[in-house]
Amino acid sequence: MQAVVVYESHWGNTEAVARAIAEGLGPDAVALTTNQAGAPVIAGVELIVAGAPVMGFRLPTEGMIEGLRSAPGADTSNAPMRTWLDRLPDGSGAYAAFETGLWWSPGGATGAIGRALEAAGYRAIAKGHRFVVEDKDGPLSEGELEKARQWGAELAAAMRNSVEPALIR
Repeated sequence: MQAVVVYESHWGNTEAVARAIAEGLGPDAVALTTNQAGAPVIAGVELIVAGAPVMGFRLPTEGMIEGLRSAPGADTSNAPMRTWLDRLPDGSGAYAAFETGLWWSPGGATGAIGRALEAAGYRAIAKGHRFVVEDKDGPLSEGELEKARQWGAELAAAMRNSVEPALIR
């Protein structure tokens, strides 16, 4: 199965989750930044797993990213997920969306990610999933990377078995 995990990460937490999901998906899956996941790379993939941090209770905007440029340690070198989704060519594969955020935070990023992927022709294989961070810039809560690997394995099994999307959490 051709699977790509595409992520936006500013403090390394979403990147770590993306890499763990890719591990769970299997040896052929790769985790790529939004800059690395251009149209030629994702053409024909069977599964896109896309994720970003929750900022301001939603998928980060360009203005939010601009505000991070002066924050010590923040990585703003890659295109925001919103920009990547705007450039996404039409496809026909499956998708899953994830986010990293505080456990108590309302709102989220997975809805916006899912709507954009569906508009491009992708179909959901799972409900959006949140991985918890302890503070706005991390670290990840204990056990979250193992949960990400497990979720990746569940997504791979769903793809192999053509499980209906409603059956995957």
